[in-house]
Amino acid sequence: MTPSATIHFCQNCGPLSLGALNEALATAELQDAVHIVERGCMNGCSRPVSMAMQGPGRATYFFNGVDPTADADDIVATLRAYLAAPHGWIEDAQPCGRLRFCLVGRVPALSCST
Repeated sequence: MTPSATIHFCQNCGPLSLGALNEALATAELQDAVHIVERGCMNGCSRPVSMAMQGPGRATYFFNGVDPTADADDIVATLRAYLAAPHGWIEDAQPCGRLRFCLVGRVPALSCST
């Protein structure tokens, strides 16, 4: 299965432990739908860890102050809402738990016209 969403984590925010997140994704049966990537600086240094969520034809979300271990369940809940929302545009962020308070920005999906 091709991933429907990619989560980017800033690797410059310090050593990342993604074990709990990978376990939570497996428990939620989302491990095949989500690709996790560590990137260079994502310019959210004032509130590490930075995380971005994006997918083809979907909005992009940027978060600061995320703890991939403590927030693993909220990341999974946000992914569920993201994958279920048309074009990734989450209207009700309450299921996202603490992550809704970490959101820095949301950018609509890029639309290409020919």
